[in-house]
Amino acid sequence: MKIGIPTEIKVLEGRVGLIPEAAGELTKRGHEVVIQSGAGLLSGYSDSDYEAVGVKIVPDAETVYGLSEMIIKVKEPVGPELELLQKHHLLFSYLHLAAAPELTRKLQDIGLTGVAFETVEDSAGRLPLLAPMSDIAGRLSVQIGTHLLHMPQGGRGVLLGGLPAAERGNVVIIGGGVAGGNAAVVATSLGANVTVFDRSRDKLEHLRSLGANVTALYPYEHAIREAVEKADLLVGAVLVVGEKAPHIVSEDMVRSMNDGSVIVDISVDQGGCIATTKPTTYESPTFVWEGVTHFGVTNMPGAVPRTASQALSAAIIPYMLKLVEQGWEKDPQLAKGINVRGGDIIHPAVLESLG
Repeated sequence: MKIGIPTEIKVLEGRVGLIPEAAGELTKRGHEVVIQSGAGLLSGYSDSDYEAVGVKIVPDAETVYGLSEMIIKVKEPVGPELELLQKHHLLFSYLHLAAAPELTRKLQDIGLTGVAFETVEDSAGRLPLLAPMSDIAGRLSVQIGTHLLHMPQGGRGVLLGGLPAAERGNVVIIGGGVAGGNAAVVATSLGANVTVFDRSRDKLEHLRSLGANVTALYPYEHAIREAVEKADLLVGAVLVVGEKAPHIVSEDMVRSMNDGSVIVDISVDQGGCIATTKPTTYESPTFVWEGVTHFGVTNMPGAVPRTASQALSAAIIPYMLKLVEQGWEKDPQLAKGINVRGGDIIHPAVLESLG
């Protein structure tokens, strides 16, 4: 199969679809891989690194798309990329279509097959291609939130772990899955008072075991309202596979927060689980609503492209090796990843979210 890796063009997105070692797994099996010159540079990989494993370097995106049957990229296609996609293409990337009706319509009009990383499920119902980026986004959410709480950034001036004679900061995390769990790990290690909400008792039990400074609760509305009011940092980490994220935190709850508090909504790719969330970019990552700083960057792991590209390639290469073979649609894990095909919306959760 002919596989193309274009340079990511989303704002300040440094990741690359496949690192050289992963691309080499395809070339040594006889597949032709082409990559746009410079696509790996922000992740620390030169064109010569790709050439060394048999990847062909081409000068521009037009050539990548024109030569390829499969397009492997990180983020959803934007702007001019949509003009380069064709009906015969198999697109393998993050798509997050439930929160992107316009993109969905364009992919339907093109008629291509779109397999979304975030809806590929393993036999246990886990999301193996979303998990590594959720790991990173969860950790980044607290790192970023900690910085935004500093007074020069407009924050409350709170050190999350506190000090002798100074109170600890309060971190509230909505959702105890992969992203929320990683946020809890970092916040706990900093010494903050951490409150995590989730419906799963198993997750609550695990989160509570992180430390004596962790409280793990069922997400009753009243309990969330009380916790949010006292939060210095609120992290949204709710995921419903393929669907638009439900609003768990209302505008009134956000209004109750202290001025200078911070919200980081990891769920923003799927529409956000906090009512006041809106998408932002790393060029202008924050906005203030009712005195509360909001961070809504839709490609959070793009800030650490080398780490993220390595983790993502390791997760997707086993599935790439299946996708390049005939009959891959019969694989139950990849079949759940199909979001659009031949002009139709295939994934039931995406279809329901978009009506």
